Amino acid sequence: MRQHQETLTIETNGRGPVSITKHVASVIAGAGVQTGLCVILVQHTSASLVIQENADPSARGDLDRFLQKIAPENAAYYEHRAEGPDDMPSHIRSALTSTTETIPIANGQLALGTWQGIFLWEHRRRPHRRQVLVHILGE
Repeated sequence: MRQHQETLTIETNGRGPVSITKHVASVIAGAGVQTGLCVILVQHTSASLVIQENADPSARGDLDRFLQKIAPENAAYYEHRAEGPDDMPSHIRSALTSTTETIPIANGQLALGTWQGIFLWEHRRRPHRRQVLVHILGE
């Protein structure tokens, strides 16, 4: 059984999804694992990971608008505002999505469905540099 771990640095342009599927696939190729698991962790509390529609960006746009609606900026009931009006909503959006994903590896590739992609979801308005840990386990 082999293990491989690598940290990706992902630059975001502000709120919204950034496809990281090719980055993760490159880590798997470098690990030389044919069958196993890929565990991905975003090491932040105001960004998340999602497996989502990879062909039609309108699905991701709709999801982003939905998250903005259920976790709006400047809600009067927020106490945590240390880094501005998008601070607490970004934590709520992250809690409602996920900070980890586990994906099988089959034949040396991510076993994603045809229309699935892996996205780092930036929940803050301004650009950030995010760290994503990729851990590969397999043979």
